[in-house]
Amino acid sequence: MRDSILPLAIAAALLSAQPARADFQSCLASLRGEAPSRGVSPATFDQATRGLEPSDAASFLDKQPEFKTAIWDYIAGAVDDERVADGRARMREQASALRAAEQRFGVDPSVLVAIWGVETDFGRNLGKRPLVQSLATLSCEGRRQAFFRGELFATLKIIEHGDIAQDQLIGSWAGAFGQTQFMPSTYQRLAVDLEGNGRRDVVGSVPDALGSSANLLKHAGWVSGLHWGYEVELPQGYSGEVGRTRKHPAAYWSAQGLRRADGKPLPEGSYGLYLAAGRNGPAFLTTRNFDAIYGYNAAESYVLAVAYLSDRIRGGGTFKTPWPTDDPGVGRPERKEIQSLLNQRGYAVGDPDGNVGDKTRAAIVAYQARAGLPQDGRAATRVLNALRSGR
Repeated sequence: MRDSILPLAIAAALLSAQPARADFQSCLASLRGEAPSRGVSPATFDQATRGLEPSDAASFLDKQPEFKTAIWDYIAGAVDDERVADGRARMREQASALRAAEQRFGVDPSVLVAIWGVETDFGRNLGKRPLVQSLATLSCEGRRQAFFRGELFATLKIIEHGDIAQDQLIGSWAGAFGQTQFMPSTYQRLAVDLEGNGRRDVVGSVPDALGSSANLLKHAGWVSGLHWGYEVELPQGYSGEVGRTRKHPAAYWSAQGLRRADGKPLPEGSYGLYLAAGRNGPAFLTTRNFDAIYGYNAAESYVLAVAYLSDRIRGGGTFKTPWPTDDPGVGRPERKEIQSLLNQRGYAVGDPDGNVGDKTRAAIVAYQARAGLPQDGRAATRVLNALRSGR
């Protein structure tokens, strides 16, 4: 009986997959019909999509870590001592390109390096997914299909123009690619040839990527010479205005009792109050340049990570106010240690790389259940200490 069930199950799975494949091929045919009106030749479309099968990209639409991860975990993973040291090294290595980008666009070099670090760990993690496959899938499945169709045709234009070869257009499930992760339509509008070789190559050319990011920030409203903001201390029982877009002069905030956490005077300017984790966590008075980084990625946790990393790269310290949690997040070296200790205890999480994916979270939950800990799947201080103790 059991032997006969397995072939039937396989056959049923294959039959259920056939309509999905047929729908995808039908969608591709429809997209091909749009190609000429989108500025892409049928020949380029055919060459780029020949033999294409859908991916699982649509399953990630509602799983972006910037929106799903507790901010203290997100910041801990994005800004650790290892990344700060790497950032300082990259500042030295790319000094010429960073000077050129600053002279042309007025953007703080440390912010550009911080974006590079947060986006791809300085080029180590460019993504593994072919853009055409991901964007074709998202053009035919899930929500926001119209948006992703625009990104698909922008990708095909890059291929047709010859700026970047198709086999180099590898990136995230959503289609972001390159050293500092550009969406294809943004690349089309704002990528620059900082190297001056006639090609805008944000994949193979770090100078082009840094210059392109500087151009994006300039278009997002970056003001040369203006700092992104400052950590502040709130007066006891503060109940006043909150929100990074609700800006007031420095004198207004001083009158409300807010003071810089480092004790220095607050420069003249216009600021909004950003509470990263409510009134009991770190608080920041932010400028238009914080908003410009938000134009790069519309998630405040991402913006704070970039801003914070840029300060740390320039020699700044850690936040004065602790996060409002009794289980703080840990950096990538500690996450690797958690993964290694889980492997030693028989939980198969793969090679320790510091990236907490589904397999690592599942292993943590299983370990937490056995150790009598809250089962939240977080790679954080409590789990690390328990593993170190042999619990």
